[in-house]
Amino acid sequence: MDFIFEPPQRVTLPVEGTDAVFPVRRVFCVGRNYAAHTREMGHDPDREPPFFFCKPADAVATGPSIPYPPQTSDMHFEIELVAAIGKGGSDIPIADALSHVFGYGVGIDLTRRDLQGEAKKLGRPWDWGKGFDNSAPMSGLKPVSQTGHPETGRVWLSLDGDMRQDGDLSEMIWPLPDIISLISQSMRLEAGDLIMTGTPAGVGAVRPGQTLKGGVEGVGEIEVSIT
Repeated sequence: MDFIFEPPQRVTLPVEGTDAVFPVRRVFCVGRNYAAHTREMGHDPDREPPFFFCKPADAVATGPSIPYPPQTSDMHFEIELVAAIGKGGSDIPIADALSHVFGYGVGIDLTRRDLQGEAKKLGRPWDWGKGFDNSAPMSGLKPVSQTGHPETGRVWLSLDGDMRQDGDLSEMIWPLPDIISLISQSMRLEAGDLIMTGTPAGVGAVRPGQTLKGGVEGVGEIEVSIT
């Protein structure tokens, strides 16, 4: 097969403690999956069906720094547990969902909140607010053999050493098995897919020159500077 130009390099995440890498296919994100965050965003935290959006695979960033994006003056941070899918499937039963997970990492959903807000007002998609370059910085992944399947554990983020988000995985409205099952009812999940599982309360703005550091207990940590 002759390509008309050199294909882009495949986006990957390192698998910690090995030389292996995880090839990224899609990035699914769960909206408003922690009650306190749902309230701070001005919505009712009742257990409504979850909603999803996607980021492109090349939004994933693994370096120690990323540039502040264009067309915004209000970029926000959202710390999240990331689940990495290692086995595909459709209509996955909740009871079998975790068998499809390869491992876990830590991610930050960066959001151009001003652009997202305008899109909400106009009833438009969130792509420009959520799917920009480097909008999904992530740690390396740890396989399930090292982490188990975390159901509880601290989820936190600090901005220049000041604690901003401090929640627990047990506060998820929709746990990961439900999320996997629901996504797979709409479209087939495949090995290489990543799921960002939602963020606790305390989201806020980050500016150039500031540093974000966060983690998920039992999974790992991430640190990234905004330039």
